[in-house]
Amino acid sequence: MKLGIIGAILAVVLTRVPHADTSWPQFRGPNADGHSASAGIALKWSETENVRWKTAIHGLGWSSPVVWGSQLWLTTATEDGKEQSVLCIDRDSGKVLLDKKLFDNPTPEPLGNDVNTYASPTPVIEGGRVYIHFGSFGTACLDTDTFNTVWERRDLPCRHYRGPSSSPILFENLLILTFDGADLQYTAALDKKTGDTVWKTDRSADWNDLGPDGKPQAEGDLRKAHSTPVITTVDGKPQMISAGAKAAYGYDPRTGKEIWKANHKGYSSSWRPLIGHGMAYLSTGYGGFPMWAMKMDGLGDVTESHVVWKYAKNVPRKPSPLLIDDLLFLLDDSGVVTCLEAKTGEEVWKERIGGTYSASPIYADGRIYCLSEQGKTIVLKPARKLEILAESQLDAGFMASPAVSGNSLILRTKTHLYRIDP
Repeated sequence: MKLGIIGAILAVVLTRVPHADTSWPQFRGPNADGHSASAGIALKWSETENVRWKTAIHGLGWSSPVVWGSQLWLTTATEDGKEQSVLCIDRDSGKVLLDKKLFDNPTPEPLGNDVNTYASPTPVIEGGRVYIHFGSFGTACLDTDTFNTVWERRDLPCRHYRGPSSSPILFENLLILTFDGADLQYTAALDKKTGDTVWKTDRSADWNDLGPDGKPQAEGDLRKAHSTPVITTVDGKPQMISAGAKAAYGYDPRTGKEIWKANHKGYSSSWRPLIGHGMAYLSTGYGGFPMWAMKMDGLGDVTESHVVWKYAKNVPRKPSPLLIDDLLFLLDDSGVVTCLEAKTGEEVWKERIGGTYSASPIYADGRIYCLSEQGKTIVLKPARKLEILAESQLDAGFMASPAVSGNSLILRTKTHLYRIDP
């Protein structure tokens, strides 16, 4: 009897305190930059080679898997968006431990494209809790031991227009959400224990500038963005870097107060900002120079004072770049890889590797893994010239970004979840 109690306690502890190299708790990994500290990861695989398990995932969802201890979590939805669900998968066996419908939506607005789904935001997880987000359709906190819903919110409005995309993030006692819709644009922080709103900050972009026809330029897609913010430290204080339509922002994540803003002409920015060399690397989306490198120590309008460099050629619309030492690697949607000097934006090389891409590449075991919409993974050496190390093929294509857990790759295709072992 005592041994049974000890075993149960141990099982709970193991789900709450994972080994550091097995955890992938949020979109783009432990440090929000696509880097993994793991070693010994598979270089090649196929449907019959190096597959530990393969589990079918119903519905459509481009959310990335997150990992904590022995659990993998991801979301999915029906193609019409009327049902949205969360799944928990056993890391060791691939067995589905939970398949739970969280929300019903009788009349969701059609997406109007084949790029997004009604389950694209990636969950965020910590010891004992996982936070599931479907944009304005619903947000929920689940207990990872009991699978019970702790709290949920369905009263955060936003007309996503093309579907929800921005993923939630955790900071101290807060769950921070981003809503950049066609009608409303704001970021909000909830108490992660209760789900209560702690602060809400509207975007301060100028939506009233008029075009040649006398009509506002910022309507519909022109007001939208899909990016997930990142938390960094500037002059010893936390700062949240967030890319929106028509402006990029620095916020105090504890209060939501806007610290600085850089105005631009872009919209539909998607990839997550990167931090390095004292700068934030940001996507402005469509229009103008789609990539900016900015200093983060400004106040107020820093459009003219804090932009260090801009880059416009083959900048990805969806895949987030990688910063590896002094080099930036950009994988654009059409399969062109660009290597830039991170400090100056000077081009080092540019080559086409083939395929089309929505998933963000990762850096693991000293290699860059690029996963295409056609199901091919191309592995590159992060060097000052193009060097392809390997190519692998799975049956269905990738829209979701991968995760790394220990020496395993966790890959989500359009139809299945895979664990790839060396």
